[in-house]
Amino acid sequence: MIRKTLESIEEQSLAPYALHSKKSQGRAYPEDESSTRTAFQRDRDRILHTTAFRRLEYKTQVFVNYEGDYYRTRLTHTLEVAQIGRSLARALQLNEDLVECICLSHDLGHPPFGHAGEHTLHELMAEHGGFEHNKQSYRIVTKLENRYPNWPGLNLTYEAREGIVKHETEYDSADVDGFAPERRASAEAQIANIADELAYNVHDLDDGLRSGLLVPEQLKDIELWQRITEQIGWAGGSMSDIERHTLGRELIGLQIQDVLSNTTQALEREKIKTYEDIQHLDYNIVNHSPQMQKLNKEWKTFLFENMYRHYRVVRMSTKANRFLTDLFKEYIREPEQLPPNTQQRIDVVGLYRAVTDYIAGMTDRYALQEWQRLFDPFERP
Repeated sequence: MIRKTLESIEEQSLAPYALHSKKSQGRAYPEDESSTRTAFQRDRDRILHTTAFRRLEYKTQVFVNYEGDYYRTRLTHTLEVAQIGRSLARALQLNEDLVECICLSHDLGHPPFGHAGEHTLHELMAEHGGFEHNKQSYRIVTKLENRYPNWPGLNLTYEAREGIVKHETEYDSADVDGFAPERRASAEAQIANIADELAYNVHDLDDGLRSGLLVPEQLKDIELWQRITEQIGWAGGSMSDIERHTLGRELIGLQIQDVLSNTTQALEREKIKTYEDIQHLDYNIVNHSPQMQKLNKEWKTFLFENMYRHYRVVRMSTKANRFLTDLFKEYIREPEQLPPNTQQRIDVVGLYRAVTDYIAGMTDRYALQEWQRLFDPFERP
């Protein structure tokens, strides 16, 4: 059986503190495992085939999809996170398939219009349980994706679900009820966390420079920028596409090397033998060095002040708030405007959560089209 061979390869090649698919704590609903894939490979493939994953193509990263074909979307960001995550997992001898699964699923719950959409839905749901895209990702894989006759969701392994629940970055919080809240995330989940931050720190800058929202001169006082530009031999002035791409590659490489070096040292210092050892620490063992954390904090502050708060991005965020608020209030006022399958869920999860699930699943494009259908008198319903 091919799966047995793959499990044997894991036993031989992975570190003792890696999570092995053969030793998974299993699925919520019993089912026979695949004969050709490990349990974590199957989890990854189930994520790839979801409706929610396909919709990421038309969900905002920073720029709304219609602003240009070259900017990152939530889908391309997710794929870049998965690539960085696989690289880190392979170098640290951790379970690459599980890392990829967690990376591919970490943004499934993002609503249209990026963090602006998330903040809007959270405010609208303040008295009804709020909204967080991490929780929504978990709802998608456990309840909302309807693809199997014998259970709701995707029936992922415990380790995949725990990794999704415990996904956490500076901009994302985790609600770990039901998944050993006293324990930290697995090393594989920690890789997904840091790969996410690493990807958007570098690639959002790339999109900012490409779009003209940022110009190189603005970064001249940022220490990490100084280090990288000196490394690639860029002397200032205008920056060509090749120079911009080179800068991004070198910046990712520098960050990855720092994570690998710092994490390897921590594994040795803590004398880590098992994955339980990692989860019982009081800090994330997969992390940047203190020096790189300081440099990254300066980098993130720059991006927040100069890109995420750029007037063009703020205008988009304000429009997103208006569109989604209008949709939400109109559906609450008259639920019969919702599709029949969404109306059926009202008795199960309540009106407010059913409406929020429906809006959160929209792409940017669909949300705008739906707004037109509801509020433009010349648009067909």
